[in-house]
Amino acid sequence: MISVDTPPLPPLVSGSRPAIGHLSQVLRDAEQLIRAGYAEHGEVFRVSVLGKPAVFIFGEHTRQFFEDPALDIRSAYGFLGRMLGQDVFFLAEDEEYRRQREIVLNRFQGRHQLGTYVEVMDHEARGLVQQLGEEGEFDILSQFGPLVLRVAARCFLGENFASGLPRDFYSEIKALSGGVHFFLPNSLPLPSVVRSRKARVRLERAITDMIQARRDRPVEPADFLQSLATAEYQDGQPVPVDKLVGLILLLTWSGQDTTAGLMAWAMIDLLRDPAALERVRAEVEQIVADGTLDLAGVGRLDYTSACLRETERLHPVAHIISRRATSDLTVGEFTIPRGALVFASPAVSHRLDGVWEAPHEYRPDRFLGSESRELRQSLIGFGGGIHRCLGQHFATLEMKIVLARLIARFDLELMTRDPRPAAGSMASKAPQGQCLVRYRARR
Repeated sequence: MISVDTPPLPPLVSGSRPAIGHLSQVLRDAEQLIRAGYAEHGEVFRVSVLGKPAVFIFGEHTRQFFEDPALDIRSAYGFLGRMLGQDVFFLAEDEEYRRQREIVLNRFQGRHQLGTYVEVMDHEARGLVQQLGEEGEFDILSQFGPLVLRVAARCFLGENFASGLPRDFYSEIKALSGGVHFFLPNSLPLPSVVRSRKARVRLERAITDMIQARRDRPVEPADFLQSLATAEYQDGQPVPVDKLVGLILLLTWSGQDTTAGLMAWAMIDLLRDPAALERVRAEVEQIVADGTLDLAGVGRLDYTSACLRETERLHPVAHIISRRATSDLTVGEFTIPRGALVFASPAVSHRLDGVWEAPHEYRPDRFLGSESRELRQSLIGFGGGIHRCLGQHFATLEMKIVLARLIARFDLELMTRDPRPAAGSMASKAPQGQCLVRYRARR
């Protein structure tokens, strides 16, 4: 219990109802509720969900959100244990998390490794261009979602992943993630939860078989899957198979969900800004004049990178990030009680008037030049601190390559008049419904 001498709780956002608190508003449009709370109370406030406090913090307190050891990521995302396993990556105890993180981190570093990934990404991007043909229309997410998953599967599971996995890997991953509900009990027999559990069993069985096959018959040179299959902790003990399965599911699921959504918004933003689109096209054509696109060339796509950062700012797919207070702690002039969920919101933080000039406008140039460093550090769409997404650079490479290939090959026109983010409380904010693009091959 908090004593009378401690600072007060953060102020409660208006509109809370008896028993359920703000639950209906959270489920309907969490972002709208967060913006209302910020307008009403400023950088620290709380909402109530079924009688439990959920605190939101912004501004100068965001650093504390990512660095304070009393704000725990593991217990905040415990509901993911049903999907990934209870002792996988950030769901594990701190020592185990750091051991697994080191294993994965090694596969995202080094020019040779990244160069190999770029080859896979470019192969898939050129395959998409070829598949589309000379002209037509396509739905952005229907193309980007499976493409991103194919890239992840080839990079993380090897070239022959399809022979050992369920027939429709994309649908299996979507079913798996469809059973994740942040505020609802895991035990509810919802159809989405049942489908998720069945998909988890099928995926676990297939990936376990692949890992065991790699342990029995190693391949040379070792790819990502081979390195994971034979990975050892520093004490020489092999990493258990169930943890490896969870790591692979985490990498494929999280990358597909966020990368496809963010790349979709990047395409939308560019097609709504013809001047920016032409600058990207001119940059791409200069870099890929001979038809090739390698790691060094992708690194020179500076304006394209600025466009992606601006899209991350305006349309963070992971629009809220959570932690749980493991003890009472002080944030500013308020006390957050032990057990409370604590949130940062990229969707709101990225549009604050005091931080960003013209915060609701698409201005990629703000991320060009050395003076933009501080602004880049203010982006939290990929998290922050020790838990910043390890795959951020991987995802950025992939988005640049796919957009570069499409923009270099086609004249593109956005047919959907006003794309909107997906509705719901904790849903990733990819575009909702169909978002059609008309294309014609450039002569």
